[in-house]
This record gives sequence, C-alpha cells and structure tokens, in this order.
Amino acid sequence: MSATPEHEPDPTSAASNVPLSWRIALGFDFGQLRIGVAVGDTMTGSARPLCILSTRQQRPDWEAIARLIAEWRPDGLVVGVPRHADDTANTMTDAALRFSRQLHGRFRLPVATIDERLSSWEAEQRPVESVGRRRKSHAHVDAQAAAVILESWFNHIRSVPPFEKGARKDFSCAMLNS
Repeated sequence: MSATPEHEPDPTSAASNVPLSWRIALGFDFGQLRIGVAVGDTMTGSARPLCILSTRQQRPDWEAIARLIAEWRPDGLVVGVPRHADDTANTMTDAALRFSRQLHGRFRLPVATIDERLSSWEAEQRPVESVGRRRKSHAHVDAQAAAVILESWFNHIRSVPPFEKGARKDFSCAMLNS
C-alpha cells in the first residue's frame, strides 16, 4: 500500500501541524455497502479494527459515526482513498473524497486522506484477531483495512520531517482543517 497522502487538489486544505498534535484518530475504509472503522493511537503508531458500519441506501450512517466520535473523541480522522495502480481515479475515488469532505463538514474535525491501494489485500494477510473465527468475513476485512489505512498514515507522518514553523507541506492537499 502506498504510504503517501492522497494528492487530489483540495482548495479548502491548508498546511498545518495539526497531525503532530493528534493523539487518537479514527480511520475509515469507505465503501458503498459498508464502512470499516478503526481506532489508533499516534503515540504508538498502532491501530485496531473497531467496527463495520452498514450504509443506508449507499449513504454513510451519520448517526453511528457521530456515536463513535462522541465515544472515542478523536483528534482527527483519516480516510483511505482508492486509486488504480497507475494512480488514476477509479469509481470509488470521488465517493471517498466526498465522504472525507462530509466528515469534516459535519464534525468539524481535521480529516486526512491517504492512498489506500492494497489495504484490503494487506488486511486479508493479517491474522484474525477475533477468538473463534476461522475465516475472515468481507466485513471483518473492511475494519482491518481501516486499521491498515490508519497505520500507514501514522507511518507516513512519522517519516516526513516537519518544515519550519511546524507546517507540514506534504499535507497541504490532504488535510481539511477546522
């Protein structure tokens, strides 16, 4: 999976050091039928699958997302954005970007996007964390993919040195700041 921020230009974005101050983040693997959600800690750089949210008529369950945000009180949100191997947009690219903008608009939290290529494949390679499960369901893979997305983002923000005055120019197109 590419560990670079999604680079679709976004005029509402601004360079910021917000990611450096995050402690808890929620990660999302957006899909038309369900959305995998993970929670992670920036201090350890680790994330774990949290849940799967079913969509309602191919729309996010905003009430369920609001409950998760109220429960976990994240400092920011990370959304995986799918692309083809040649970096071109696919059918879900615009939908995932729209979802990230809607998250920011509804909850007024900073939202980062990151390229999610191969996150589902990597999630399928990870051992099942639930006791008693022999095979991973598609839904479990979505939540695990959200954890992969979040950990990739943590790895990326750790690998890119901050610029002067705390600005991280690499997020100028990937961050929606409040």
